[in-house]
Amino acid sequence: MNLGVATATKLVLQPGWKWSECVKPLVGGHSCQAAHVGVLISGSMTVAHDDGSEIRVHPGDAYTFAPGHDGWVNGDEEFVGYEFSIAAKDCGVWSTTK
Repeated sequence: MNLGVATATKLVLQPGWKWSECVKPLVGGHSCQAAHVGVLISGSMTVAHDDGSEIRVHPGDAYTFAPGHDGWVNGDEEFVGYEFSIAAKDCGVWSTTK
């Protein structure tokens, strides 16, 4: 959904989903290089960053995952969340649009 300067995407991942098994074979690389900002509606996910830190998110949690991570759905409930990205920053010194 386009929200003007931001985009919201509904993300649904099934039990057993894991980035390194489901996405890595398609895109290659050691780990996911995307940054993620979102809020979890249902299910649970664990994300392990390349630096060894881990985060587990639960329903109602807002989250941010830095580039360089693997992630997987926990348990037998699907992961449903919304992720947000900024299409263009146009506030003062952060302007990316001309």
